Amino acid sequence: MTSTLTPAQLELLDQRRIASVATIGEGGAPHLTATWFLYDAGRLFLAIPSGSAKGRNLVRNRQIAVMIDIRVAGREAGLTAIGSAELLTGAQAEPFVSRLHEKYLTAEGLADPRVGPVFTAVDDLAVRLTPDRWISWDMGELDRQAFGGAIMENGCLREIEPRWRRMTTRQAPASARRNRAISSR
Repeated sequence: MTSTLTPAQLELLDQRRIASVATIGEGGAPHLTATWFLYDAGRLFLAIPSGSAKGRNLVRNRQIAVMIDIRVAGREAGLTAIGSAELLTGAQAEPFVSRLHEKYLTAEGLADPRVGPVFTAVDDLAVRLTPDRWISWDMGELDRQAFGGAIMENGCLREIEPRWRRMTTRQAPASARRNRAISSR
């Protein structure tokens, strides 16, 4: 567990990465999604659609966990922030949503009428998380402390897949097509 963030962890939070966000679904099951994030003065901000599953979940139950990580074999590291979300709407949400969009979208993307205004209209809810606790991990540090550097020296870990090749419906396995058809009902 981390109480004070290190310079390396603060650098990670300043980067453009995709956060994994866990909320509690209507039936009590975890709901895990990916989203953009902004870190500012000890707090994490998310911009999400209020009508999304994570938006509806947070209205019912403010408990949230947000994970930001690096996925490079032997150097995996990350942080998880856990706490209760504060939901901001309207004029309260606007400055955080704008800053978050500026972090991830280019100036051209923000100015493009097909992109910038759409994100602004859709992301009508800002989530502010002042973490009750942080959990951190660092595989490189674990390698040094527990394995004497053997993991990186000997190439003990397989590489994480660098890219995902998008599959069209025709390329997807039959089970995936069946599941997609069922979930769209």
